[in-house]
Amino acid sequence: MFHKFTAAISAVLLSVVMCVPVLGFSAGGTVRYEGIDVSEWQGEIDWQRVKDAGIEIAYIRSSAGSAYRDPRFAENYAGAKENGIKVGFYHYVTARNTDQARQQAEFFVNIIGSTTPECRLAMDFESFGSLTVAQINEISEVFLQTVQERSGRQVCIYSDASNARSVFDERLTKYPLWVADYYVENPEPNGKWNVWAGFQFTDVGRVDGINGNVDRDIFTDLLLEDETVPNVPDGTPHENGAEISYTVRRGDTLWAIARRYGTTISEIVGINKIVNPNLIYVGEVLKIIPGQTEEGVAPVQTVTVKRGDTLWAIARQFNTTVSAIADLNGIQNPNLIYPGQVLKITPGAGGAADTTVRYTVRRGDTLWAISRRFNTTVSAIANLNGIRNPNLIYPGQVLTIPA
Repeated sequence: MFHKFTAAISAVLLSVVMCVPVLGFSAGGTVRYEGIDVSEWQGEIDWQRVKDAGIEIAYIRSSAGSAYRDPRFAENYAGAKENGIKVGFYHYVTARNTDQARQQAEFFVNIIGSTTPECRLAMDFESFGSLTVAQINEISEVFLQTVQERSGRQVCIYSDASNARSVFDERLTKYPLWVADYYVENPEPNGKWNVWAGFQFTDVGRVDGINGNVDRDIFTDLLLEDETVPNVPDGTPHENGAEISYTVRRGDTLWAIARRYGTTISEIVGINKIVNPNLIYVGEVLKIIPGQTEEGVAPVQTVTVKRGDTLWAIARQFNTTVSAIADLNGIQNPNLIYPGQVLKITPGAGGAADTTVRYTVRRGDTLWAISRRFNTTVSAIANLNGIRNPNLIYPGQVLTIPA
């Protein structure tokens, strides 16, 4: 009797289940790419061999928390770019409240500086401590929004299949999902995202050019950044002396904007009451009073960065300054340039060539104390090093100091 009853109930349940449509979860986009994601743990990488092994996209860890820069970030970025591998960056989030989320987002954006990734910036938030689900989602949303606003670039979420299903909620599905799910042919559905943009299918992959294990991925073109966003042309006709509104675009600096409209940084700062001239963001609307835009402007030429080049050496070669080159090219971190990068140069701009020294930040240092030690200013150090938050430096960070 019991077995007959159980069988009957099972048949009914099976028929019900078979009638309920299951939410699909397949690859999004139209193109798939062979990929890896790397950090300092992979050690020195032979990127030419990685390229020859068929890797097309590499996600590189740039940073973690509010002060940790991956020591192989710049090396990995330069190696991947030099060999024609598309690049994305990810930041390991450790925030425990929304203020920390904003701070870590700012740090992430500052670290990646003047780089030009082809892929969306990724949030890796997987260690939650005692946070509630609601707090996790609030922190995630603040972090992603801040990164997007401050960088002008698009973002995505990295998550394992379990957290995608039980932790992250529907409000985050507007961001593409890069999901980790091992030992399966396809990642399991999570009931929220209909498609995946990236699939990390193992953490013990092997790729020629990398010693030991490496995460292997399949990426889709959903993770490639849409170059149409957010790049709003100003296109505003203007007369000298007549105030206009200008919307800040990706890569803009106050120096470049001032040069474009024949005015000065101090003039723009004064009109707009800007506290930190090194901190402007995409979408910000500035009031500009154009001056003479054509006369007295030095000619601009280009130079292609070679292996071993530094901005300091290039500045000396063209009788200009590191800060002038950085401003003209929207470079936020003057210590991070890579072979093959094309720079715009205005020979003779900015006065005599720079005299600088290198300084490694020690525990307890502040930019104010360092500036006094070298008889310079906080703003000069911040501008030269692409520091967007002068209150955020960390032990081991190497600064270029105008001496």
